[in-house]
Amino acid sequence: MLINCVAYRDGRRLADIQPEEISDYLKLPDCFVWVALRDASSEEVLAMKEEFDLHELAVEDALHGHQRPKIEEYGDTLFAVMHAVQFTPTDELCTGEVAIFAGNNFVLSIRNRVAQSLLGVRARAEKEPHMLRRGPGFVMYAIMDAVVDRYFPVIEALEAELEAIEAQIFEPGVTRENIRRVYELKQRITTVKHAVSPLLDSVGKLVRGRVPPICEDTREYFRDVYDHLERMQSALDTLRDTATTAIQVHLSMATIEESEVTKRLAAWAGIFAAATAFAGIWGMNFEVMPELKWRWGYPAALGVITATCGVLFWRFRKAGWL
Repeated sequence: MLINCVAYRDGRRLADIQPEEISDYLKLPDCFVWVALRDASSEEVLAMKEEFDLHELAVEDALHGHQRPKIEEYGDTLFAVMHAVQFTPTDELCTGEVAIFAGNNFVLSIRNRVAQSLLGVRARAEKEPHMLRRGPGFVMYAIMDAVVDRYFPVIEALEAELEAIEAQIFEPGVTRENIRRVYELKQRITTVKHAVSPLLDSVGKLVRGRVPPICEDTREYFRDVYDHLERMQSALDTLRDTATTAIQVHLSMATIEESEVTKRLAAWAGIFAAATAFAGIWGMNFEVMPELKWRWGYPAALGVITATCGVLFWRFRKAGWL
């Protein structure tokens, strides 16, 4: 679906145009066209391919989706793919895609499965005509910066969730549930990392060494995006290491809890084993057993069994087994 199709000249909005008028405005000097599509159909993407003379391989990637974040150069055109990471109303983490084509006199953005709008990017760019004069390179930076900045709240939410889980590590009876929560959290961290890490490597190519001509005037702005991605990469690595440590601590706590249960069972088994031993001896019914015919034999046997069990209980309690 077409969201916007606008022509710009000298950093200012020239006109809202129809897709069939794009070729006419592309011929104007110092003019570029910025088109935004959302969940575009094949017909819409193919129409843009004809208008902007896009490379068929890049168009195929934009149509099929599910691409790894990347930035590729096709002649005078840059093609970028980014993952838009967002929470659903049910607090599930989902991933959409934003594809950007940037040429000397055009920018085409296509977002698929992305609930959040990018209209704020256009409004921000139009408020800075001195920056918009830099052309498609600045627009590409503005879109990438907006997508990358939306990773920060997601990472902060993951950090808060991990802190909440860590606060319950030493609470009894929640080990299994916490292990499940930490493992799900680690999967979310991996999802965000898959969006950040490849993009970090790709953006690095726009700030070091040979820079594509489109980005030459905005290299320092892409460096800002690169710095953000580096910070996110570091935060995600720390989160993943902490989550791994949390899982190990939970497993250790589970082992300790099992050990405590085993010690308690062993202690009670020892107490009952002593009682069973006495009962077994006095229950053999041999004739030559003086205590069998003694008037106080039965109470004495019960007393010995009780005293022995009491001493064992005291010793196990002192040792911390009970």
